[in-house]
Amino acid sequence: MPTIPHVEKHFLGSETVRDVVIGMSDGLTVPFALAAGLSAAVTSTRVIVTAGLAEIIAGAIAMGLGGYLAARTDQEHFASEEQREANEIVHMRKQELAEVREIFAGYGLSGASLDTVVNAIAADDKRWIDFMMKFELGLERPDPKRAPISATTIAGSYFVGGLIPLLPYMLAPDLQSALRASILCTGAALLAFGAVKGRLTGVNVVKAAVQTALVGGVAASAAFYLASLFS
Repeated sequence: MPTIPHVEKHFLGSETVRDVVIGMSDGLTVPFALAAGLSAAVTSTRVIVTAGLAEIIAGAIAMGLGGYLAARTDQEHFASEEQREANEIVHMRKQELAEVREIFAGYGLSGASLDTVVNAIAADDKRWIDFMMKFELGLERPDPKRAPISATTIAGSYFVGGLIPLLPYMLAPDLQSALRASILCTGAALLAFGAVKGRLTGVNVVKAAVQTALVGGVAASAAFYLASLFS
């Protein structure tokens, strides 16, 4: 009887999903709150559209730069810790060997098997450093290309998300119709976005959709309420 091949399906794009979530979530809620708040203070949709577009562009740039700096900080932090580990295996070799033994002992190794594994790890400095970075510090080497990709992903997601609540103000015949349509479009977009996020990450689709809509709805409602007070 032929053996059925075992195929494992793992989602490996968690960083990209995280960036899309960051950009899209803010893009859907912040411009919506701004447009809704302005709806209580002005009567011209042109003013709302102009202010909304300015906010989307500024927000996308700011969010993108934030993502870039965060990714660069991860790279710098990893490099700093890597250098520290390199120094420690030279100047604190006994302590570092003890740490390696402790890690493998936690997995149930002991005696001669433990000695063999520890000696194999310590035989190559680069392998030893990589091991300590991953198993002692829990750090994975960042992709050097990650910073510009993260910045572009977050900025693009923010821009796309921000256009959704703003489009009704460009197309609707009056302000009240635009506000109602913006609420419906934003709510539907949050549900769809949550469902897609759940699908990609392996979470229950309905649960992810409802959670995303609730979180986005609460954030947008709070921002709308505050904006209305000041207007």
